[in-house]
Amino acid sequence: MKIQIAKFGNILVSRPAGKDAFLAASAYIFKDNEKEFILDFAGVEVLTPSWADEFIGGIKGKFKNVQIKFDNTLNPSVKETLDIIKA
Repeated sequence: MKIQIAKFGNILVSRPAGKDAFLAASAYIFKDNEKEFILDFAGVEVLTPSWADEFIGGIKGKFKNVQIKFDNTLNPSVKETLDIIKA
């Protein structure tokens, strides 16, 4: 399943916003039987470790056997944040 992260905004900066995005995705986007999530960061201008930790950490906590992949991560903010949180 491919998830367009820019649907949550193009500037993703706070822990509460990351948690809200994860909860919204859990309710409306994620399916329990998925084997893979592809997080597509096209259109994201700013991504902070706090937002990413809440969102990606939430996925890892809820879907323990799902593989997470990343797409469109050349933006320096996205790249550095993913390196920091070791996603």
